[in-house]
Amino acid sequence: MNKKLLIVGGIVTAVVLAAGFFFFRKSSQRGADVIVNVKQGTFRIEIETTGELEAKNSVKILGPTRLRDFNIWNITVQDIIEEGTVLKKGDWVATLDRSEFQKRYGEKQIELEKANSQYVQQQLDTALSLQQARDELVNLRYDREERQIVLNQSKYEPPATIKQNEIGLDKAERAYIQAQENYKIKRQQSVEKMRQMGAEMRKLQNEFSDMMTMMQAFEVIAPEDGMVIYEKGWDGKPIRAGSQINMWEPSVAKLPDLTTMMSKTYVNEVDVRKVKAGQSVEIGLDAYPDKRLKGTVMRVANVGEQRPNSDARVFEVSVEISGTDPALRPAMTTSNRIVAHVLDSVLYIPLECLHSQADTITFVFTRDGMRTIKQEVMIGATNSNDAVVLAGLPRNAPVFLSVPTGMEDESILLLKEMEGKRRRNPGTLDRRQAGVPSEAPSGRQ
Repeated sequence: MNKKLLIVGGIVTAVVLAAGFFFFRKSSQRGADVIVNVKQGTFRIEIETTGELEAKNSVKILGPTRLRDFNIWNITVQDIIEEGTVLKKGDWVATLDRSEFQKRYGEKQIELEKANSQYVQQQLDTALSLQQARDELVNLRYDREERQIVLNQSKYEPPATIKQNEIGLDKAERAYIQAQENYKIKRQQSVEKMRQMGAEMRKLQNEFSDMMTMMQAFEVIAPEDGMVIYEKGWDGKPIRAGSQINMWEPSVAKLPDLTTMMSKTYVNEVDVRKVKAGQSVEIGLDAYPDKRLKGTVMRVANVGEQRPNSDARVFEVSVEISGTDPALRPAMTTSNRIVAHVLDSVLYIPLECLHSQADTITFVFTRDGMRTIKQEVMIGATNSNDAVVLAGLPRNAPVFLSVPTGMEDESILLLKEMEGKRRRNPGTLDRRQAGVPSEAPSGRQ
């Protein structure tokens, strides 16, 4: 009898130990899961970007502005003052390479000398030609007078002789009149030709005079007082000694007005629809980590662009910084947090809690008493960390950050609110294919 009791007691002890081991193992596995509670409060939809400070208003320091008229499209910076130097009006800023322009200058000088020589030659040719025409007029007038005298003396001659003398006088008269008309036309032609050559020469003289003035513009000086900031070229790099300046935009540097600063940043094409003028911006400075600034979105570009070394399309956003701070300098790097929207008193959970199935059902793992379930949720707005829960979870409900052990193949409790909103197409799984029973109850509100 005692032996039987010992055997039964041993079996009971083994069962209890096995159950305890199993329970302890389950508890250990569950203890590894991280659980957070659904929060309620203010939800901020923010877009974080990196920007660069620049002055809202600035005066450009320009090199020669008319070099395109002489088929010069690029010019090299030989030397330039150090960036950040405080200048007075009239101070030297940069020296530009004038070698190509000097070549054009020499060609224009030769062209002007040649045109001047042709003008003088034309004057001499015109004077000689008109003098010959006037001499011919005098000779024709004398010939006409001689014919008149001959006709007067032939009144006692035979009629045939008189008729012949009359014809000779008529010819002389017509020749004289025709010569007078030709002289007027010839003189007018000479005047117009001289006027045309004079205009061409004056044009060359003006161009040469402009080139003499532009020769001085290769020594760039400051138009106003201020701190010089290098302009950026087409490649986004600052213009330095050896850089090329395009004559469509011959800006060498600029003098910024530091009283009003802007942060120029770029937003990707996915987020740009959320950004609008007038939104508030929280701004940080890499140079001063403890300094926090406020700003306002002033402009959002309508056309996207592709930045160097990037494949993504972005849109330029200009943020005006509130107030004045003497510590701010152009080209400082800023961290911008654009507050796109603020929702009051909403439920939200971390993005890590969300899972999807069949590309149409969004769900979370939560607790229903002592039981872990897969609950469909309706999600609203999201930011970089959290998502708003519109339906499916109550306040303070526990939610798993990761997939609990053994819950991968569990059925999803669907929401009635989502019926008709789930996408139906040949590539979407139906309720049974998703592992969801057709009579599944709705989630808690």
